[in-house]
Amino acid sequence: MTNHKDEKQPSYELQTIEQPKKQKKKPSGWFKPFISGIVGGTLALGVYVLTPYAQHSESSTANESSTKTEAVSTNDTSTNTSKSTAVQTSNSSSSISNMVENVSPAIVGITNYQAQSQTDTSFGDVNTPFDESQQNQNNSSQEEETGTGSGVIFKKSGSKAYVLTNNHVIEGANKLTVSLHDGKTVEGKLVGADPLTDLAVVEISSSNVTKVATLGDSSSLRAGETVIAIGNPLGEDLSRTVTQGIVSGVDRTVSMNTSAGESSINVIQTDAAINPGNSGGPLLTTDGKVVGITSMKISETGVEGIGFALPMNDVKPIAEQLLAKGKIERPYIGISMLDLEQVPDVYQKETLGLKSSQLDKGVYVKEIAAGSPAAKAGLKSEDVITAINGKKVKTGSELRHELYTNTKVGDAVKITLIRNGKEETKQVTLTQSESKEVSS
Repeated sequence: MTNHKDEKQPSYELQTIEQPKKQKKKPSGWFKPFISGIVGGTLALGVYVLTPYAQHSESSTANESSTKTEAVSTNDTSTNTSKSTAVQTSNSSSSISNMVENVSPAIVGITNYQAQSQTDTSFGDVNTPFDESQQNQNNSSQEEETGTGSGVIFKKSGSKAYVLTNNHVIEGANKLTVSLHDGKTVEGKLVGADPLTDLAVVEISSSNVTKVATLGDSSSLRAGETVIAIGNPLGEDLSRTVTQGIVSGVDRTVSMNTSAGESSINVIQTDAAINPGNSGGPLLTTDGKVVGITSMKISETGVEGIGFALPMNDVKPIAEQLLAKGKIERPYIGISMLDLEQVPDVYQKETLGLKSSQLDKGVYVKEIAAGSPAAKAGLKSEDVITAINGKKVKTGSELRHELYTNTKVGDAVKITLIRNGKEETKQVTLTQSESKEVSS
């Protein structure tokens, strides 16, 4: 993953974009289903030929003839140029259409089913008293659709095929189903997931898989380059919706709250329309290569066209490790931490001994896990970590980003810290992260 410049995150809400559950109508239910009206706007591209108007004076016949000849010549040139432009536009649209038709069989929909507990009160008068044991017998648990998202088939091996999607699309599922290009629905099996990068791999039978997407090189993307997103916005009724936009920015870093804690994620910014249900779908170049997995957007009044996709060069190693081990092995330090900017300035100065130039710049160590790499290296609570291997870190998410992307289990890293107002360096040998561990 690419190193990024430290930057203050703006205040906005990042919204993951899986499709919410569709409510089914029940005789005595609390909700009524509704269908949102969709208004489509069409932008017509026209070619207008501007013919020069020649004012004629009462001059000689020869001059009139010359002027008319010049006007016709100019008009012919303009018309030819316009026809050329129209042909180029048509060819470009046709090329994208062909690409979409070619790659669409590799795009799937994913439905997340979770257990929902229900109480059956249909057995007579609801006012009739009954004991607790009878009530328990009428409690039932069934799996209900809680959300849908998208995915892309990226590998096929023997009788199995594998789908890339977002962790938040499949998280908490008791059952997964995958809808294919031909309308068939098959069972999906979770191979592995990683909340901190919001990625997951789902296994399906390869018997109906006719296309595997080609993974591209996201490092070659440039701002302004045309990209296409394909997914299932608002569920399967609008499956494989195609939207087009440009790369608005590369090498962006955003912070996102996950079930495993806050994570700093490298993303591609795009203005291609992505909506609930697009999560996990591909972001494609015009030649049909997958360069990103659409994941989130900024959800705020007055903000439009700011969506994000996980870069394929970052996705590939995560996907490979999930396929091989079903989980991501991350290096572990063994600290509980807090962004220094959340610690009162008075405490930073008087208790931690920080100078004015050092305030709010680093990670405050709250606790050290017994027997952890940090404990063995001599780190203590109330230390302030300011850098890893010379790379400055101002927040906990930046520390995790540096730790998880540029180091590995077994590495000996140099931790720069401030203790009692003085800068020190400790060498920490990283071990594997503990299960369910959300601190670093």
